[in-house]
Amino acid sequence: MGEFDLITRYFKRPATRSPLGVGDDCALLAPAPGMQLAVSSDMLVEGRHFLSTVEPARLGHKALAVNLSDLAACGAKPLAFTLALALPGVDEHWLEGFSRGLFALADAHGCELVGGDTTRGPLNICITVFGEVPAGAALLRSGARASDDIWVSGTLGDARLALEVFRGTIALSAEAFESARARMEQPAPRVALGQALRGIATSAVDVSDGLIGDLGHILAASRVGATLDADATTALIAAEAPGLSTEILRTCALSGGDDYELVFTAPASARDAVEAAGSRSATRVTRIGRIEADAGLRIVDAAGAPVSQRFGSFDHFV
Repeated sequence: MGEFDLITRYFKRPATRSPLGVGDDCALLAPAPGMQLAVSSDMLVEGRHFLSTVEPARLGHKALAVNLSDLAACGAKPLAFTLALALPGVDEHWLEGFSRGLFALADAHGCELVGGDTTRGPLNICITVFGEVPAGAALLRSGARASDDIWVSGTLGDARLALEVFRGTIALSAEAFESARARMEQPAPRVALGQALRGIATSAVDVSDGLIGDLGHILAASRVGATLDADATTALIAAEAPGLSTEILRTCALSGGDDYELVFTAPASARDAVEAAGSRSATRVTRIGRIEADAGLRIVDAAGAPVSQRFGSFDHFV
């Protein structure tokens, strides 16, 4: 099967947001009046971002989910995406599963494939996603202010729990492992929550490299500091992993990465509005800290005592 046969069989579909669809040199997109385009790219490399044992359908889901998560952090509505795919060879079973998982998530969010590229090479998946957001309404990293609350969506640390099981460093029950593995391989992008937080949240970022590192982007861009409650974050997964030490739970929740949840800030006066946004989007939201004027990140336990454990975050070149 040649390159264009492969595209036609597994990736060519009708598109309504691009008059050209798939197959021309460029896709043409036009945002609605008064809207801005939000654009993001993410690359997944086998052995670096995913295990070779992952089911193709789950990988197709995740490849798009990590991009939709960026749109969620901006408060944008998904429109379309392009796919650049390097393959070691033409494996029709793999392609069927990958495209099925990819398009199932795309259809769930009304996001159309409008172009891309394929080539032979080590397995590498690069997606560029396009969304729209009302002009001036995008959630940014730079809007956090002293006295804002810090919130997080969903749970943190599941993906790291699964990774540690694969590494053989911890043990979970079969049920807990399968739940954590599903969260690692099929993350749920918080697109609806991101849109619901427009006009409420003062800043936002998605948690891809670990809470500590990604919250640090907000602190740097907003030129503020923060105090973070470590126990509020570990409480999100503690029930799923009974018997694990506090240190391991804190490592998974605070620096695990691959969660694709949203960490965001909002004024204390907006707590009811944040809870309502979570309810409207069917997403759990939890308050885990407070923005402060003094620079730096201070991590404390539930009693307010400093936590001495050191935390990092994922770095692609370390």
